[in-house]
Amino acid sequence: MDVQIYALVLLEVMRDFGIDSGTGGDLASITLLASAAGGFLFGVLADRVGRTRALTASILLYSVATAACGLSQTVTQLAIFRFFLGLGFGGEWATGAALVAETWPAEHRGKALGIMQSAWAVGYGLAAALTAIVLPFFGWRGVFFAGILPALITLWIRRRVSEPEIWVQTRKEQPKSAGLGLSEIFSPSYRRHAVVATLMNAGTMFAWWGLFTWIPTYLKLSPGEGGAGLTLVGSSLWIIAITVGQFLGYVTFGFIADRFGRRQAYLLYLLVAAAVVPVYGMARAPWALLVLGPIVGFFGTGYFSGFAAITAELFPTRIRATAQGFTYSVGRIASVAAPSIVGRLARSSGFGTAFLIISAAFLFSAGMSSLLPETKGKILD
Repeated sequence: MDVQIYALVLLEVMRDFGIDSGTGGDLASITLLASAAGGFLFGVLADRVGRTRALTASILLYSVATAACGLSQTVTQLAIFRFFLGLGFGGEWATGAALVAETWPAEHRGKALGIMQSAWAVGYGLAAALTAIVLPFFGWRGVFFAGILPALITLWIRRRVSEPEIWVQTRKEQPKSAGLGLSEIFSPSYRRHAVVATLMNAGTMFAWWGLFTWIPTYLKLSPGEGGAGLTLVGSSLWIIAITVGQFLGYVTFGFIADRFGRRQAYLLYLLVAAAVVPVYGMARAPWALLVLGPIVGFFGTGYFSGFAAITAELFPTRIRATAQGFTYSVGRIASVAAPSIVGRLARSSGFGTAFLIISAAFLFSAGMSSLLPETKGKILD
């Protein structure tokens, strides 16, 4: 919810600060760049001090930074607050993925991580609903102020969520292993897995952020400006329809991955996403966008449920969070350029052409996923 608020108020922010779509995309890219650093830093922290402590710190950081965005008086100030938001946002995934992966047994790990990842779609939907309710009365700043609410979740995490037993046992048996993860990630045993996983994630991250950063603006822009011309309420409802598809895609991926394997599920989702995204970019009729939106959300998002399972099963406990944070976050660096590239290409050639770049990124990631070993059913060490 906190991260997607920006995409939903981007048009209003651009008009208020007098910036074009290129600069608007640059602000989104700053957040993604910071999230790459945050994912790695909090991953190392999670291996050192524990999953729940690192998770709590990351949520506090991005919640406060989101509210601070509403206080921005200049583009520079907004960029600074978005940077700190990105640090916390990147760290939250790395720590949460390790926590869930280490808690559930092998036969249900994909399902559990799929349910965890599905909360992203719920947050996207909440952001759309929050924008529709708050924006007309309090402006885009009020929408950001509401973003501090997730900070309350940290109180529950600290009191009710315990560290995974496998992490506690590993720290007892290997107390000196914490903090040595980066060198081991690139040892001969794990180097190939780390490189392929990072490249695969880079393609999916580029595609996702290039697509979903601009979909809200695409829906609200007038037809003369290359958009669908929907109203604020209409675009919010269409986005909620997309999030329904995302939610189902996340959850379904976990069941498919546990039944048929991680690699097969990845190939299915990525190939269908590559085919349907260009069609969505050329659609203009509201009914067509409503029909295609959930399909784009389902296949263009659901594959993220598999990344935590794959990386958890490729790396041992002593370096798991560091490896997940590194492969996820370095891959995310590729997404830094996505909002800016898609925004500039949409301005010059239209969204239909811009979305072809996204389709190519999906195809690239499908190729990378075919190079990973199948890890379905693996028992964590």
